[in-house]
Amino acid sequence: MDMHNEGSHLARQDSARSGGSAAAAKKAEFLTFRLGAEEYGIDILRVQEIRSFEEPTRIANAPSFIKGVVNLRGVIVPVVDLRIKLGCEKVEYNGFTVVIVLNVRGRVVGAVVDSVSDVLELSSDLIKPAPEMNTTVDTSFITGIASVGERMLILMDIEALMSSADMGLMDSARSLQ
Repeated sequence: MDMHNEGSHLARQDSARSGGSAAAAKKAEFLTFRLGAEEYGIDILRVQEIRSFEEPTRIANAPSFIKGVVNLRGVIVPVVDLRIKLGCEKVEYNGFTVVIVLNVRGRVVGAVVDSVSDVLELSSDLIKPAPEMNTTVDTSFITGIASVGERMLILMDIEALMSSADMGLMDSARSLQ
C-alpha cells in the first residue's frame, strides 16, 4: 500500500498547476483522513508515510489511546489511536484502517485513523478560525475549519496534539537522550 507516494504525486500535480504564483505562497497542503463521521486535515509536511494497520505490541500500563509499538525498519514507533484520544466512538479495525507515520519534533509516531481521504491544497481564505468553546474540552490543537465543497474539514496541529503533556511521548523522548 503506497498511498504516500500517490499523495506526493497529487501534491506535485497541484503545485505544478498553481504555477508557483504569489497566491500559491498563501496555500498549504493537508493530508485528510476520517475518524468516524468527521474529516480531519494535518500538515502534509509532518507525514512520513502511510501504512496499513498492523496490530502493535502492547505496552503495559500505557494509556488506552496508546495502542503499543511497532518496529518500523529498526525504529520502535509508538502507535496512538486518534479515535480514542479524541473521544470518538470506537470503530472496528478494517481494511481501510491505516497508520499515518508522523515525524513530530524529530520523533517518529504512528497515528491510527479510519481511512485516508486525499491531499488537499487549501488557500488561507478557505480556512476559518476554530470556534472558541468554554468547556473542559482541549481544542488547542485545532487550528481551523475549512469548507471544501460539501465537506467540513477540521484542521489540526498534529505536532501540538502529539507533544501535549497527557500524551507523554515527547517528554519520554527527551529523557532517553
